[in-house]
Amino acid sequence: MKFPMYVLIAATLASPLAVLAADHDAHGAAAKHKIELNAGKKWATDDPLRQAMMAIHASVDVTLPKAHAGKATTAEYDALSKEVNTQVAYIVQNCKLDPQADAQLHTVIADILAGAETAAGTQKGKGRAAGVVQIAQGLNTYGKYFDHAGWKPVAVPH
Repeated sequence: MKFPMYVLIAATLASPLAVLAADHDAHGAAAKHKIELNAGKKWATDDPLRQAMMAIHASVDVTLPKAHAGKATTAEYDALSKEVNTQVAYIVQNCKLDPQADAQLHTVIADILAGAETAAGTQKGKGRAAGVVQIAQGLNTYGKYFDHAGWKPVAVPH
């Protein structure tokens, strides 16, 4: 992902959510951007992005069934949120997509980070399990719009 220098400096001092928020403010709030395909095709990815998204997927695969059953612990929700933030920081530092793909990715990452905040219990009125579902839905959006060989959607319970 390409960020202005002040955003990269902030990345070393702040959470990935703060970095993404600063970048969105600078570029017209990408979170409000409607995601779309690249002329009917999925957007290209790179190794760092695929690696980080697989790590988030693996964490959701562990936590989602427990959350759905009402058996996820505070520590498990916190661990998921921490893992998401760690992986997003890795994406910010290492992912190099073309600007159009990057803009699309911002929308996906914003949804995933919002879910991580909810899973961490920081969103009043929202249950932590709802955050896990939001992360899963963000991962599924990623798979629908980004070319990631072998990607499997997260089965989101109803």
